[in-house]
Amino acid sequence: MKKLLFKLIRRYKPRSYGWFNSYSTWQEAQNQCSGYNSDAILKKVKTSTLKVKSGEAVFERDGVIYDQIYYSWPLLSQLLLAASQNNGQLSVIDFGGSLGTTFFQNRVYLQQLKKVQWSVLEQGNFVTTGQSEIAGNGLDFFYTVEEAIQNKGEHQVLLLSCVLPYIEKPYELLDYLLKFSFEYIILESTYYNYQPYDRICIQKVDPVAYDASYPCWLLDYEKVKTIFLNDYTVLTEYETGIHFYLDGERVEYKSVIFKRKDSLQN
Repeated sequence: MKKLLFKLIRRYKPRSYGWFNSYSTWQEAQNQCSGYNSDAILKKVKTSTLKVKSGEAVFERDGVIYDQIYYSWPLLSQLLLAASQNNGQLSVIDFGGSLGTTFFQNRVYLQQLKKVQWSVLEQGNFVTTGQSEIAGNGLDFFYTVEEAIQNKGEHQVLLLSCVLPYIEKPYELLDYLLKFSFEYIILESTYYNYQPYDRICIQKVDPVAYDASYPCWLLDYEKVKTIFLNDYTVLTEYETGIHFYLDGERVEYKSVIFKRKDSLQN
């Protein structure tokens, strides 16, 4: 009986981190957030990334070091397929790609290609650090899509790994990105609302990563997909197996890969 009671108490103990509440505006949610020390977060991510780059560590995500690489095999397969259709060359704009997490995650396979251009777009302090301490072997950092294209030419693939929830105006961002007519667009491992509408919440980050809280979107998955369907077709879509709970409901992380319709014959 005591063991059962302990399990019930632990099950219903209020969570200190995760996703919470619902807000009518981004600013309303922002006002409820504690914010975070971006310099401290950058320092942690940089330290972990440098260890991965040097081979001292195997894998990092959000500054946390892991003793094994957690691959997204569908993502890697699509990247290699894109390269195979371009004479063994791959060019990616990784929007919101930290200090190159996905590049380092897959570098054992990427190194087998004839040429790799991996352009990370991030907030300013990450780009500055990336350019001075992380870049190399095909990995570069830029402030804008225009700058990346100007310096490295057109890119085949646009990768957005769980980026949209943290953009104040995600639909405006998508309209902007669609103007560049990437051959492939990959929305990788992104969570969406379990109900068919857009919702603003607050995420309190697990302090194992870093201490932060900020507003985030749980977007309507079908609404997001529809934005692409005039010019793109869905190659594949799948649930990643990652999830969390909100209002007692399971929220899934999903991935979807698009290809531009006028390039389908390639």
